[in-house]
Amino acid sequence: MTTMVARLAPDARVDWMRYAALAVKVLLFGLLLAALIWPDLSGIKGKASTARLVVYPIGGMALPLWWWAYGRARSRLHRHFPWSADLLMTLPWLVDLAGNRLNLFDTVDWWDDAMHFVLWGLLTAGVLLAFAPRDLSRPVTTFVALGFGTTAAVVWEVGEYVAFVRSSPELQTAYTDTLGDLAFGSLGALIAGLVVATRRRGDAALPPDGR
Repeated sequence: MTTMVARLAPDARVDWMRYAALAVKVLLFGLLLAALIWPDLSGIKGKASTARLVVYPIGGMALPLWWWAYGRARSRLHRHFPWSADLLMTLPWLVDLAGNRLNLFDTVDWWDDAMHFVLWGLLTAGVLLAFAPRDLSRPVTTFVALGFGTTAAVVWEVGEYVAFVRSSPELQTAYTDTLGDLAFGSLGALIAGLVVATRRRGDAALPPDGR
C-alpha cells in the first residue's frame, strides 16, 4: 500500500500543478483581455499599458513556447512538461496585473517593494526549475539565481524608465525607487536560489521509493 501511494503521489502532484498553471494562465489572459476592452479600469493606463499588453502574454507563454519549439525533443532536465516551473514563471505576470487592476501599487505603501521581492523570487525559482541542471551545487545554483534575477531586474527597470517613467511624475523619485526595486528583486532571487538548491538537495537524498 505504501509503495502504491508513493507511486501515485508524483502523478497527483503533476496533475495539481498542471491545473494550477492552466488556471493562472486563464486568469492572466482574462485580465489582459479586460484591459483591452476597458483600458480605464485596467490600472495600467499611463503605465506603459501597450508594452505590458505585449510583454505579459509573452512572459506567461515563454516556457510553453520554448518547450514546443525546443525543450520537448532535446531537454535533458525533464521528460515531461515542467508544470511547476511554468506555474512559478506565470504567477508574477498575473499578480502584477491584478495588483495594478486593484490599484494596490498606488494605494499601499509597501506593496511595490513586496512585489519586487516576491515576484522576482517566484520568477527566478521557475527559471531555475525549468533550465538549471539538477546536479549544480548549492553555491552555483544560488549564484545563477542571483545572476538571472539581478539582470532581469535591471532590464525591467530600464524598460519601465524608457516606456513611461521618464515622462511621468514618478521621475522625481525614480532614482530612490529604482534602487529599492533592484535591491528587493535581487534579494528575492537570492532567496529563491537558496530554496531551490536546498529543495533539490533534499529530493536527491530520498531513496527511489520515496521512503
